[in-house]
Amino acid sequence: MNQAVILDTHGGPEVLRVTDRPLPAPAAGEVTVAHRAVGVNCIDLYYRGGRYPHPLPHGLGFEGAGVVEAVGSGVAGLRPGDRVAYATGPLGAYAQARNLPASHIIKLPPDIGFDTAMAILYKGLTVQYLFRQVYRPQAGEIVLFHAAASGVGLIACQWARLLGVRLIGTVSDSARGALAREHGAWRTIDTRHEDVAARVMALTDGAGVAAVYDGVGRDTWLDSLASLRPRGLLINFGDASGPVAGVALSALQKKSLYLTVTSLAAYMNTPARLLAAASELFRHVRAKALHAHIPRHYPLAQAARAHAALEKRSIAAAVLIPS
Repeated sequence: MNQAVILDTHGGPEVLRVTDRPLPAPAAGEVTVAHRAVGVNCIDLYYRGGRYPHPLPHGLGFEGAGVVEAVGSGVAGLRPGDRVAYATGPLGAYAQARNLPASHIIKLPPDIGFDTAMAILYKGLTVQYLFRQVYRPQAGEIVLFHAAASGVGLIACQWARLLGVRLIGTVSDSARGALAREHGAWRTIDTRHEDVAARVMALTDGAGVAAVYDGVGRDTWLDSLASLRPRGLLINFGDASGPVAGVALSALQKKSLYLTVTSLAAYMNTPARLLAAASELFRHVRAKALHAHIPRHYPLAQAARAHAALEKRSIAAAVLIPS
């Protein structure tokens, strides 16, 4: 039997249920991955709470790393024993093992451990598509990145430094500001004490920034618009504070602004795109230009504890370790 975490209803961490389920042989085009580590991300909390509806009951988790156990018919380039990872789902990573499409699989370089993969893969691929595909900031350019001390934000700070981009990061306190600057942020704005748009305008001599990367949503929407230069681009890639509601296109008109709402899956929707992005990410990790803190470990059966700790912000990141 295969131990897995599922939910039958939406709610708090207490709705997560550990169960034993049979795992069939992989279908055509699939592989079976025996997990050594499973990533826990904020999007998992949103699925658990019902913000992103999905038919119940269902599993959780989009990201895992482990070893290929079996290969279905029609799969080329993968074999049992290969060290692999994935970060584009589908749902169901909270399990000892699982079947998933081979097209979602990334082979791990020999010097990238399972912990490192789960610390940086989902978050790093997010920054890769934001900086290298959605809008490619150039050296010397100034951009605004909300929640710069988050897991994604700290990787963005490092990647911006690598590109020579001046990243202004919003943070919720001075300690997080120091952390973001240590990781490469050019300047930080403490949202408790500073007016974000006014500070951005001061830092850009009244011009505004070329692009705003916003994974916060409702609470930062107006500041994002006000911080942009004419014909600037607002990139919404999440809604940690809640979705933006009642958007009037006229809000974009005065400065002829552009808006795009993005997702990782849409930018990693072919094996070629996924592998190219992962290759670039791992190249920077191996060169020590990018790093992520190794997350807190929890046994798979304690997924609820991991969720509770993330919600309380008592930890920055977590991985589940199947027994």
